[in-house]
Amino acid sequence: MKRRKTRKIKIGSLYVGGDAPVSVQSMAKTDTRNVGETVRQIKRLENAGCELVRVAVPDMEAAKLLGRIKSRISIPLAADIHFDYRLALEAIKQGVDKLRINPGNIGVKARVRNVAEAAGREGIPIRIGVNSGSLEKSLAGRSRAGAMAASAMKHARVLENAGFHDIIISLKSPDVSTTVNAYRIISAKTDYPLHLGVTEAGAGLPGTVKSSLALGILLSEGIGDTIRVSLTDGPVEEVRVGYEILKSLGLRKRGPEVISCPTCGRCKMDIIKITNQFHQKCSDYPGFPPLKVAIMGCAVNGPGEAREADIGIAGGKNAGTLFKNGRIIKKVKEKDIVEVLIEEMKKCAQVSKARKRSK
Repeated sequence: MKRRKTRKIKIGSLYVGGDAPVSVQSMAKTDTRNVGETVRQIKRLENAGCELVRVAVPDMEAAKLLGRIKSRISIPLAADIHFDYRLALEAIKQGVDKLRINPGNIGVKARVRNVAEAAGREGIPIRIGVNSGSLEKSLAGRSRAGAMAASAMKHARVLENAGFHDIIISLKSPDVSTTVNAYRIISAKTDYPLHLGVTEAGAGLPGTVKSSLALGILLSEGIGDTIRVSLTDGPVEEVRVGYEILKSLGLRKRGPEVISCPTCGRCKMDIIKITNQFHQKCSDYPGFPPLKVAIMGCAVNGPGEAREADIGIAGGKNAGTLFKNGRIIKKVKEKDIVEVLIEEMKKCAQVSKARKRSK
């Protein structure tokens, strides 16, 4: 796939747009005024591979604590601002790396201009975040997707008129078709980087499916520079789903790609249990290299898939054959399969680190 050409914007140590890889971000779900709890959650996000984290700024007390949070984390910090432009000005003073504002509810143009001028002086980019549920009444009569794109462009012009161009745009809706169409429209109108997401996607499986569909369609068309999967779940799960979406499209490599059979009547092992346990174990070791791991249950496709993977198990009766780089290594009892796979992954991680040090 050919990615749409966009401007490259710096957010702290992270680049978004241009030739930078599509990044994965999330949002802390803690009370920002509880600095300790917020930092602990962000640390878990860092371990999961989150590359930018956003926090809510509901009031001035929260705004004045942003500097303390930023000083204790390693990834760029974005401040989510609504209604009160003074919160954005305080967030800038606190040294955040990015602002997210919804110009539709932050007030008159003069206030938006004040924020843009202050952000420009400090080199802080601004995301214009348009949600389908908070569109201006003046856009009534347009399609929802068209209105979202028009709203974003109108507010981008306010920032541009203030001499500000470090802009990222998001157009989010709970509806997959509206989200996809809105981003298609905006991508034809501007070269600003686009932050993809389905807002209020839901919990668990439904939310994951919605997000995967919308983001997968857009990314496969080359649209999108950074993503946030919005789930009614812990933020670490958002990051995991985000990376799985990018990995499935070949856009990012992080951790193992697991190929596992759906099982059938030929299977003589509990492949479902083994695969779930392996996924859970992998989450405890975020430093695993991007290997292909096959967990197969029978002789139909098992040996072939296992040989083609970096590491693989071809199942038999209460046991499996361990393959590594196409070679048979040994027989493994069913109860030991997960631990053996993890140990092999650790060995590969050590080899990978040694190679990096030698370069």
